[in-house]
Amino acid sequence: MYRHRLLGNVDFPHPPGKVVCVGRNYAEHAKELGNAVPTSPLLFIKPATAMVAMAEPLSLPEGLGSCHHELEMALLIGEPLTKAAPEACRAAIAGIGLALDLTLRELQDELKKKGHPWERAKAFDGACPLAEFVAFDPNLDFTALTLRLTRNGGVQQQGSCGDMLFSVENLLSEISHSFTLMPGDVVLTGTPAGVGPLNSGDKLLAELGDFLRVETVVL
Repeated sequence: MYRHRLLGNVDFPHPPGKVVCVGRNYAEHAKELGNAVPTSPLLFIKPATAMVAMAEPLSLPEGLGSCHHELEMALLIGEPLTKAAPEACRAAIAGIGLALDLTLRELQDELKKKGHPWERAKAFDGACPLAEFVAFDPNLDFTALTLRLTRNGGVQQQGSCGDMLFSVENLLSEISHSFTLMPGDVVLTGTPAGVGPLNSGDKLLAELGDFLRVETVVL
């Protein structure tokens, strides 16, 4: 069963909660899928059952069309956050890490055309592989952080957190006005351009600046 871990194989004291995801937080990713660039954060939720360890081999749903990778910076929440001002939000972050927002793209497209919610395409079991988290430094400059996904030796996604449409502080504040964030919750902050389908046997390397480097394989 999945548990949050801090770098060095240290258990996080709180059980996994919900995952709050931010869609289209990088303009180039919104454009590559033909979506409008949002003027306020687009939010959706994955349940705790979606979380798995990224370092373990990844199992994709069968018979539901292509499953796309979306590499994202993840924030581990360590303190309750409700209707918080942006300047108060950093104090609630316990760790930073990496996540794959796995997406059944064809199913998502069908749901969008019908005006239906995305959960069937975004919130299935195993839809949120997570790396270990690095203990959060309150002085961290998020805009200097980079993330990169290499697939089978070639760079697939690469971006800077400085390119996010909505900053970490503003995202957490906005989220906390709709959903109380609790210790053990995770926030995914959006994906840069370059998303695409995963295939059995793919070898992935996910990196967050100089903080994290995680290798995994698709079953």
